[in-house]
Amino acid sequence: MNSELLVDVSAGIAVLTLNRPAQQNAFTPAMAAELSAALRRCDAEDAIRVVVITGTPPAFCAGADLSHRVGEVSATIDPAPWQVRKPVIAAVNGHAVGIGLAFALQCDLRYVARDAVYGLTQVRRGVVADGYAHWTLPRLVGMANAADIMLTGRTFDGEEAKAMGLANSCLNAAEVLPTALSVAHDLANGSAPLPVALSKRLLWEGLRMSPTMVGQLETDLNAHAAHSVDGNEAMAAFRDRRQPHWTGSISAEWPAWDKAVAERPVLD
Repeated sequence: MNSELLVDVSAGIAVLTLNRPAQQNAFTPAMAAELSAALRRCDAEDAIRVVVITGTPPAFCAGADLSHRVGEVSATIDPAPWQVRKPVIAAVNGHAVGIGLAFALQCDLRYVARDAVYGLTQVRRGVVADGYAHWTLPRLVGMANAADIMLTGRTFDGEEAKAMGLANSCLNAAEVLPTALSVAHDLANGSAPLPVALSKRLLWEGLRMSPTMVGQLETDLNAHAAHSVDGNEAMAAFRDRRQPHWTGSISAEWPAWDKAVAERPVLD
């Protein structure tokens, strides 16, 4: 049986490709299970610095596979992309509707195709959008835009997605994956992995924290990062007037503070 997810790891970047092109990469329980396993691997392996998720052309993901009953297919996978301790980039190289868009919203960065179709259309099919869409979308585009998208179930193009803040960039479809990979290589080669991971986690978790708590965590995590392998390397590189060579380990140097955070429900 052909895999519904292609996994390629090279030069510190894991590319996960949704792979049901004949069905426009419609989401299935098997695809969700393969994504969960791949994202767990990406989180655990220090050699993987950045994750890029895309779809086999012509689509990114056209929604749930409608041959399954309502409720059988969900974009609520474990771990969610925002829970992975590496940057996760959605290279949305074609249509992303329903579950397809909800899944892309869980990523840290989104590069979208200009002429593709996007939408959370579930209300037009008698169901409710899932995959944390009611949590991610208003935080990205504001309450008014989120209400417009989710209550009407209308579709929109890449230009509108960029204009409302849903996408980081809007490109021709053929440019989406190369652009995402270029950003991924810059992240993998230029940024220290532990601070990137800590900053990512604080960005997502900070959405439900007070300013005081965020400020205290920034202080605590900076102190932790400063005493890490790459914290020491940063100082040595500065003294020697050279580019740093990052060798730190997220898995070995991850602070204890996150254990309690990770064990809390996503929506508490």
